[in-house]
Amino acid sequence: MPARSEETASITGQRYQVLAAIMLGGIMGPIDASIVNVILPIITGFFGASLATAQWVPVIYLLAISSLLLFYGRLGDILGYKKVYLAGLVCFIIASGLCGLAPTIYWLIAFRALQGLGAGMMMAVPYAIVTATFPPQERGRALGINAISISAGLAIGPTLGGLIASLWGWRLAFLINIPVGIAGLLWARKVIPDLKGQPGRVDAGGAITAFIFLFSFLYFINQAQKLGFDVTTGTILAIAIMAGASFLYIETRSPQPVVNLALFKNRTFSLGTLSALLNFVCQYIMVFLTPFYLQRVLHYSPDKIGLIMTCFPLAVMAVAPLSGALSDQVGTRALAAAGAAISAMALVTMAFLPVAAPPLVVGWRLALFGFGTGIFQSPNTSAVMGSVPRPYLGIASGVLATARNIGMALGIATGGLILYALVPPAVMGQSSLDALGAVHFLTGLKYAYLSGAGLAALAAVFSLARIGAGTEKGKA
Repeated sequence: MPARSEETASITGQRYQVLAAIMLGGIMGPIDASIVNVILPIITGFFGASLATAQWVPVIYLLAISSLLLFYGRLGDILGYKKVYLAGLVCFIIASGLCGLAPTIYWLIAFRALQGLGAGMMMAVPYAIVTATFPPQERGRALGINAISISAGLAIGPTLGGLIASLWGWRLAFLINIPVGIAGLLWARKVIPDLKGQPGRVDAGGAITAFIFLFSFLYFINQAQKLGFDVTTGTILAIAIMAGASFLYIETRSPQPVVNLALFKNRTFSLGTLSALLNFVCQYIMVFLTPFYLQRVLHYSPDKIGLIMTCFPLAVMAVAPLSGALSDQVGTRALAAAGAAISAMALVTMAFLPVAAPPLVVGWRLALFGFGTGIFQSPNTSAVMGSVPRPYLGIASGVLATARNIGMALGIATGGLILYALVPPAVMGQSSLDALGAVHFLTGLKYAYLSGAGLAALAAVFSLARIGAGTEKGKA
């Protein structure tokens, strides 16, 4: 299909086939990330590796994804979103097979890095494809439906990973991506239109400094949680700062920058992106800390913890399509602000969880947070993507994906930092807490959740502060 052919796609109904193809590929990344977290102890034991070495299996995957999202977004604008997406899918399929056949833990880490490179391409351009394919009055609904794939992947990943690993071994958890990926590849190749943004060339200096900045910054966040601020983490942070400053210097002078910084002068784009980042920080404060509460304070089994934690993504999955469709009719600003406010309220209720709580008491709080997140995400994404000129849809999609990944990392780091600052080390070292230890642990959780609530409230304020373009129904 030629570029700029929303009208044709609308007439033929192909736009929903495009959306389904994007969702099939989009579900694999969240499933794969959550599966690996479940089977990591099995992989560690199989290879006889240390925990410090095994941790690189999930870490290198996330670093590889996050560090190149901006570059992939710009590459989509230049070469075409379909080419970047399909290349990422091919890379992901091949890397999944190599992961499943890895002879040592070190080869597995290397193949996971390759898998992350492919997943990054798949994650960088979907918003651009959806925005370019759907007319403005249907964009919110489409983005809301697309959110189902991410939530579904996060919901079924832990259970699927545990089942596969227990029945057939950890290798199949990677190899299962091959048939699913091939089906997604054939379908996407057939139905996704050839859409491009602004032609040009790659800004090599900007791409390299962006990679160094994002990789070193996210690596600093990861290591600072374990090591604190020492010579090693200080050096990593210094590299990140220098690379970030170099990136800004290059981008302000490049005729064809990786990121057109003028986009951030648009209030809807800048505040919407910042709101998205804050939302993911809040999400991962909750997602990271709540399982520890369920395990150490309530003494729940792993399968019970997994079941309770699915209350959050299931609520997002149920609400996001409805919120997106509603935003097409009433606009995005009020809905996004309301969703962020509900998320803040949910985190406040999480802050006052009791020492002894039945599953329902925890579950409805998680579902309330998912309800707020589902209301927030689709309208906010629609507003951001709708505020961007068509030639820059790829980079806008990449910026949102980067904000998501940085938010995840910052959420985990923030939650861990507050918890370790307020809870005595002796209590943190215990896997199962007595009554006194539980009280200390809940004190740390309380302030971590309240900090997340404050950030969610700030996201609500930023959503309301969006004015002008991008706030009217049918436009964002």
